[in-house]
Amino acid sequence: MTQQSLWQFMMEQHEKLLTQIVQHLGLTFLSLLLAILVGVPLGLLIARKRELSTSVLGFAGILQTIPSIALLGFMIPAFGIGATPAIVALLIYALLPIIRNTYTGITEVNPTVIEAAKAMGMNKKQMLFKVELPLAMPVIIAGIRTAAVINVGVATLASFVAAGGLGEFIFGGISLNNTNMILAGAIPAALLAIVLDQIIAIIQKSGVKLFHKLKYILPVILILAGIFYVFKFSSDTKIKAGFTPEFMGRQDGDLGLRSVYGINANPVVVSDAVMYKAAYEKELDLISGYSTDGRIKAFDLLVLNDDKKIFPPYFAAPIIKTKTLQNFPELEKTLNLLAGKFNDSIMTDLNYKSDYLNQTPEKIAKDFLVKNNLYKNPRKGNSGTIRIGSKIFGEQYILTEMYKMLIEGYTNYKVQTKTGLGGTKICFDALMNDGIDFYPEYTGTGLLVLLKPSEKTVKSVTKNADETYSYVNSEFQKQYGIQWLKPLGFNNSYALMMRKEQAKKLNIYSISDLKNYLKSN
Repeated sequence: MTQQSLWQFMMEQHEKLLTQIVQHLGLTFLSLLLAILVGVPLGLLIARKRELSTSVLGFAGILQTIPSIALLGFMIPAFGIGATPAIVALLIYALLPIIRNTYTGITEVNPTVIEAAKAMGMNKKQMLFKVELPLAMPVIIAGIRTAAVINVGVATLASFVAAGGLGEFIFGGISLNNTNMILAGAIPAALLAIVLDQIIAIIQKSGVKLFHKLKYILPVILILAGIFYVFKFSSDTKIKAGFTPEFMGRQDGDLGLRSVYGINANPVVVSDAVMYKAAYEKELDLISGYSTDGRIKAFDLLVLNDDKKIFPPYFAAPIIKTKTLQNFPELEKTLNLLAGKFNDSIMTDLNYKSDYLNQTPEKIAKDFLVKNNLYKNPRKGNSGTIRIGSKIFGEQYILTEMYKMLIEGYTNYKVQTKTGLGGTKICFDALMNDGIDFYPEYTGTGLLVLLKPSEKTVKSVTKNADETYSYVNSEFQKQYGIQWLKPLGFNNSYALMMRKEQAKKLNIYSISDLKNYLKSN
């Protein structure tokens, strides 16, 4: 099977790519319009009342320094998920350059010109619109130009809150170890930034000439783009679905729902960090999730029965290079102390403590080890350093802390943790490039995302968990020189889930029930 080229991928996904480009532009234009409506008046205000300039520009600067993911996180409690939190976050990021350049442009208008306008009998309004704004327009547009480029980049994070855009491909590609998918999102985003920058540069050079033409036309264009985005991509389906970027591109995910069950749920793409709460708060009705996630219990969700078995076994185990095990002889025995110590209910309970009770991974890990008579005080040895990686969800943080405590208690090795490494691709690349020494992985992910075998092979090795484990362990050793240590004992497979009360009301208990409901409605 030949590897698909980037061009082939983009042609195959052209409809989806076009949709994401339009979403991206809609988010950028609408947030930019709102930022202009807020930022230009603020810039004019502090140009007139200069004693306010330091505090206003300082506050806008502080907002600019907030990390974009954190800012989106702050928006969710106030605005939920979807376009609104993304647009508000983008508006905030665009404010500083617009306010600052408006202030600078107005204050740097030649005082002699102002005096001449006064001598001609102009009032303040006439001076603003006929003298100051036209002369300051190149500087103001330079601020808008900067804001537009910033927003094109930051808008890639909009998929974190189910607002669409090119970030869907980027984050999906990172999760799925798919370079073509990453580039299909990143290249158009970069091109949009360049094209938008050059268009605004032309407007900027025209300055006064275009001011009177654009002061009505440009806002209309931005408003129409925003309205088109809102109406084009608002969902009117009976059941609103939200799937993670990784789930969207997997055969044991949205692709399998389409090919095996014949379900097209028209999902929005959303981060797994917010999808459970979105389901609980009725912003989403159907979500992709993980079968041992503690939020299933916390938010009273029902896992739909996978009656056609598209989700293979996902048994967790640490994966590590054979040469690393040779360099650290005590390591394999120590890591295998956790083998078989879990089942699905135990892991779900541990995740519940993290996801809902807000206990720290350190506390959860230590309590578990103490309960199972596995905890020992750290030796503080100096026989070498083990670097443990993890993906960016609670279960991985918990397992990382357990391994850290075991290594420090049973060996003379030191431990560094590199947690929150994003999706499968980042963790696996870090392992292959010796950025980390091991991390917890899942047999289903190893099979479908990293090995990518034929459909025939997948069917033959996913009949039971032992066969899946044996296959991935054997192939990883052959292809990568990586071993899967003994499984921990729990199966954290993908799952579809709904609120229990809604599932009961609609009589949906399996994925086939869901298909029948969608078909009849």
